[in-house]
Amino acid sequence: MNDRIRSALATAARGWPVFPIAAGDKAPPRGFTDWETRATCDPDRIHTWWQRAPYNVGIATGPAGLVVIDLDQPKPGQRPPSEWDLPGIGDGADVFALICQRAGIPLDLETLQVRTRRGGLHLYYTAPPGARLPSTNGSLGWLIDTRAWGGYVLAPGSVVTLPDGTGPYTVQHATAPAPLPPSLFKLLQPAPLPAKRPVHVPIADDRHSAYLRAALDRELAHLAAAQPGQRNRALFGAAAALGELIAGGALPEQEVKELLEQGGGDLGLSRAEVTRTVNSGLRHGARRPRRLATV
Repeated sequence: MNDRIRSALATAARGWPVFPIAAGDKAPPRGFTDWETRATCDPDRIHTWWQRAPYNVGIATGPAGLVVIDLDQPKPGQRPPSEWDLPGIGDGADVFALICQRAGIPLDLETLQVRTRRGGLHLYYTAPPGARLPSTNGSLGWLIDTRAWGGYVLAPGSVVTLPDGTGPYTVQHATAPAPLPPSLFKLLQPAPLPAKRPVHVPIADDRHSAYLRAALDRELAHLAAAQPGQRNRALFGAAAALGELIAGGALPEQEVKELLEQGGGDLGLSRAEVTRTVNSGLRHGARRPRRLATV
């Protein structure tokens, strides 16, 4: 039995569903989709997957009941943004300590700690029962991400060989994950989206109106059907597709944007993630304006 299978089996034995990550990489193998729903603790499936290649081991943090705080190191030449350009701030761990200090939260690091390939740190906590925190990217602070629902981390024993950093994931402090402190849970709860209001998208009553209504309904239906692990991508895709029609003058931007933001919120994405993804998708779509024939 190779070391990666042992790592996958040991991780699954803790009740943490696992799935393959491409050898030497941080992403699943090409074609391996819906990783959050396919992640498993089943030893037979784990043997089948890891006998194919020396895959790294991904932990689906949401189904595992985990919240992992990822404290990163800056890349060469990377400077903190102005709000974090303060004495004593050099990496994500420093930012996290300052956030806790400002919020009056005791900085208790007595939990499972994993050193990442570039010298960062993963702090493992168990999520409160029934909680469904989303993953975040930088919204808590500079060089701080969190991995919960919709996210994953590489398990100890994984080794990454990428141009921006090579190294293993190793246990730094071997203990059981502590419960996520209530004060941290409060910080990580997504800001509520604005109260819903009916959004009417004005579409000219001409020979294109039925097509535009159908296009709008189709993208919103695809978005509503998105599965865990694919929701951010689905929101981006819907925004990009409708952004082409907006850029071509066929749809109004503000009303379509509001519909997309409501759809992203209904999927459980955080307000910051929804706003960022919708804006990015609309910009992407605007690069390829789709203009409908006028005659």
